[in-house]
Amino acid sequence: MSAVLELPRADVVPVPSRSVEAVASLNHVTKRFPNGVVALDNLCLTLRRGEVVALLGPNGAGKSTAVKLLMGLSSPTSGTVNIFGADPRNHSARMRTGVMLQVGKAPEMLRVREHIELFRGYYPSPMAYADVIKVAGLEGIESRFFGQLSGGQKQRVLFALALAGDPDLIFLDEPTVGLDIKSRRGMWAQIELLANRGKTVLLTTHYLEEADSLARRIVVIDKGRIVCEGTPAEVKSLGSVNPGALNSRSIKIIRCATTIPTHALLNIPGVASATVSGEFTTIFTSQAESTIREILALDPSLHSIDVQSPKLEDAFLALTGEHE
Repeated sequence: MSAVLELPRADVVPVPSRSVEAVASLNHVTKRFPNGVVALDNLCLTLRRGEVVALLGPNGAGKSTAVKLLMGLSSPTSGTVNIFGADPRNHSARMRTGVMLQVGKAPEMLRVREHIELFRGYYPSPMAYADVIKVAGLEGIESRFFGQLSGGQKQRVLFALALAGDPDLIFLDEPTVGLDIKSRRGMWAQIELLANRGKTVLLTTHYLEEADSLARRIVVIDKGRIVCEGTPAEVKSLGSVNPGALNSRSIKIIRCATTIPTHALLNIPGVASATVSGEFTTIFTSQAESTIREILALDPSLHSIDVQSPKLEDAFLALTGEHE
């Protein structure tokens, strides 16, 4: 039977303060439901101008609750929520916000262009119609009824509706579900362009590759609290090391076949953890080359060496305790 990969949980690691304008924030927010369930527990989160933030966490972690609070669809039990310095239910704040929900729907008997023109009409300074079509990749299907579209095409229309008002803050909930690889990467490119224009994007996704590719900052939430926050590279490192080594940025994963027991491997400088699965041992270390030399000196029969950088999936499972 495979050994369970037991990596230590990292403490919350604050991101260094920035002078970039804060667009939205949850300030010491607690959300408690009538049945006693605490969805968010004294949570603080700030979204800044021109950044893509990926909010990750297992099911039930509190992601949806946090987004609903920021959208003004729910109120906190305690703490405050601000969008552009105002209550998220404020009309002026909502005019600067765009939303794409995973469960979003639209009337099936309206054409694509009718949907877009309708949504553009809700805003005082909407994005140009041609730009909406181009950004969402809807060229050639503007005259089709929404109900005639494929699942991926419907996703692109919902993306277009989120952008119709040319918002400064955009909530994207699982935006690429149902898209093929080409369409997914096309949407990624457009999200990056939005951030480069100074737009702020809060992304929730189960595609960890998507978060790794798009996000300038990743926030991992578990049981209503932030357990880790940083750039993708920082999060991948933080999920792989113990709290005493949180400043390391050179963590590597060594997978190899060795006869050395794990307790001896842990005595090698730089080694954060070591586990055995079948005939192979997995080692997290901040000094890959010297670690391999040490193992080889102790075990001349060492073979099948594979060195990799940590994946976001490894960090996510470690930080949220979702080991398998």
